[in-house]
Amino acid sequence: MKNITIQLVVTGLVQGVGFRPFIYRIALNHGLHGWVKNTNENVIIRLTGKAEQIEYFLSSLSKEAPQAAMIENILKEFLETEDFSDFRILESHNVSEEITEISPDIAVCNDCLKDIELKGNRLDYPFVNCTNCGPRFTIIRDLPYDRAKTTMSLFPICPDCLKEYRTISDRRFHAQPIACSKCGPNYELIIPHKLVGKEIIEIIEIIEIKEPGEIKEIVEILGRLSHIIDNGGVVAIKGLGGLNLACDAFNDGAVTKLRNIKNRESKPFAVMFRDIESVKQYATLSQEEEKSLCSWRKPIVLLEIKKTLTKGINSGVNLIGAMLPYMPIHYQLFSHLSTSAIVLTSGNLSNEPILIENKEALRQFSSLTDAIVLHNRDIYNRTDDSVVRIIGAKERVFRRSRGYVPAPVRMGLHVDGILAFGAELSNCFCVGKGDKAFISQHIGDLKGLETTIFYEETLARFIQLFRIKPTLLAVDLHPDYVSTRRAEKFAPLPVVIVQHHHAHVASCMAEHKLDEKVIGVAFDGTGYGDDGNIWGAEFLICDLVDYQRITHFDYLPLPGGDLANEEPWRMAVSYLYKIYGREFLDIDLQFLKETDPEKVEMLIRMIDRKINCPLTSSSGRLFDAVASLLRLCQVASFPAQGPMLLESSLTSEMSFQQEESEFMQYSCRFDGTIHVEDIIHGIVDDLQFGTNNGMIAVKFHNTIISVIFETVKSISLQEGINKVVLSGGVFQNKYLLEGTESILKKNNFQVYSQSAVPTNDGGIALGQMAIAAKRRATGCV
Repeated sequence: MKNITIQLVVTGLVQGVGFRPFIYRIALNHGLHGWVKNTNENVIIRLTGKAEQIEYFLSSLSKEAPQAAMIENILKEFLETEDFSDFRILESHNVSEEITEISPDIAVCNDCLKDIELKGNRLDYPFVNCTNCGPRFTIIRDLPYDRAKTTMSLFPICPDCLKEYRTISDRRFHAQPIACSKCGPNYELIIPHKLVGKEIIEIIEIIEIKEPGEIKEIVEILGRLSHIIDNGGVVAIKGLGGLNLACDAFNDGAVTKLRNIKNRESKPFAVMFRDIESVKQYATLSQEEEKSLCSWRKPIVLLEIKKTLTKGINSGVNLIGAMLPYMPIHYQLFSHLSTSAIVLTSGNLSNEPILIENKEALRQFSSLTDAIVLHNRDIYNRTDDSVVRIIGAKERVFRRSRGYVPAPVRMGLHVDGILAFGAELSNCFCVGKGDKAFISQHIGDLKGLETTIFYEETLARFIQLFRIKPTLLAVDLHPDYVSTRRAEKFAPLPVVIVQHHHAHVASCMAEHKLDEKVIGVAFDGTGYGDDGNIWGAEFLICDLVDYQRITHFDYLPLPGGDLANEEPWRMAVSYLYKIYGREFLDIDLQFLKETDPEKVEMLIRMIDRKINCPLTSSSGRLFDAVASLLRLCQVASFPAQGPMLLESSLTSEMSFQQEESEFMQYSCRFDGTIHVEDIIHGIVDDLQFGTNNGMIAVKFHNTIISVIFETVKSISLQEGINKVVLSGGVFQNKYLLEGTESILKKNNFQVYSQSAVPTNDGGIALGQMAIAAKRRATGCV
């Protein structure tokens, strides 16, 4: 049999993940000769060998690719037969202004963890990495992904590491962050109580001039650090994408101290467990949840609690944000700690971005923590830990950051040059290159100066990193959003203004490559409507160009405007006043007895005089009102606290059953709009009858599911549309989403919800981009 030559052009996430060494190995394994090389667009492979050998190679290419690689497409071309004496990895080169994908940061692999235990330059070394793991996005400054264009450029490679870097068969061949104790970054432990006044400045200066390798006593650092944590201390540790604060997750005093430091009254903390067996002691775990926990991304996974660690971790919510170690130092620390779980939260003060600068870490936390551990590898792109939840047996990304960014969403549209600026809350922006949408890491709420600076800095970096030439801008309809105003700096480029809930639905459509009319159901807390009111429970018919609002929850005054988002009791009073008039004050409700009568009277006057009482159709505010009536939450110390506590009132065994729901739900009138005040009336009756919170929560959730189903069914009969798109932050509720999907699918609807992109406002920018791209393509811009 004669030899043949084939060329493969591989696109996708195939650089920075050990792809070329992998190709080299399988080519040798199958007796093939030729070469592989990176370009700024793709990986090109040329092979000569027997047809059977090439088929085996292609099978290995698909089945055995590195875990972080994502092959989008393989273009095959048969060439005239070429003779090669061996197989080689050729130098990278640029072929155009296009770019290849950048790998997200990858959790440390098992092989590298074994290296820490071996004698040599990596014994106990906390920055060990290889082509299969380690920092990527957090250290990259520019493309192509070479060491000189990362923050590792400050650390000259020692001869031993250089040999590994150049050896094709080595696991560290072309591993750009390669390092060892002789040539790489290092940690330093600082005991803050010794630092006062000028001494802090002196320590900062020492850190800045420190030479690589000067600090070698990592074992001593870990010993001191673990002693502090095990004895109730709070420590700051510089991590992969920013500073973290940590303490013993079983120590009430330490958790309280950490809350005081962060000025974070009750928002649940994430917990890092020693290993998967430790997680299983405190949380129920499905196969899908375990798969996410143990994946190379190592996100925070929201799990149902089985056994409480401390009361201060969850603040009444029946979920725990669990994660496993993902950096070498995490594993090393647990090998010294007595505790099997630590709180690990972002190193920042409330409503500010995670810190990445050593100076700022010392300035903010030297007087607040018991120890600070810093390293001298700069973080260029800050990233928080990502958060996911398994709903309907699928991983749903709630906060998309470390491990997921900057992997693109592949669009069925040409999005080149589009900048989508996102929403005001849970902001992510999006930039378009070719047919790929690059969504930023989680930025946060654009309400403080520091977060706004982070937003603008990161936007500028994405434009530079992905070689974007802006031609079209997409913004939210709300004129006062920081993100909307930011687009003004790109004048006179054309601007596409996108209604918030249209963007929610379009975001889900973009993830699933839908480009047709659908029934869109957008449920969230706040979004500016085109009638000037606050929307949030919207039933739309829409495509990627435009939308028609079919129906919504009936409008209700939002007393105090944004303040009502933070004080759910205001929404409860607003509903009661609409239903009963002033007579609601005579109803025997425990929640009213616990509410200041003067405040209630003030709210009634505000509603009567229409003072700071915008109208809202928000489903999120309805959930708030019910949580207040059930005395679960009167003043929220973090977003969606009321709805989360309401969902927690459901037992883990409960699931929506269509056959039973009609016996366990409230009535709801339809007459052009959806009168959810009937639901409140039913809940009030149940409370007076003595029905427990769990049963009321079940009936309430069942009612919302049935309302969605009946409304969608009615729209479908009128319009002949069978595809339903669910989006918005309210669909982060597991019971609600699973129940809604179940009843719709049982009735033969095609149902789409979000998984890879947040259904909350973190996905808004993707929807804005899809709408802008489609309008441009159809000449509507």
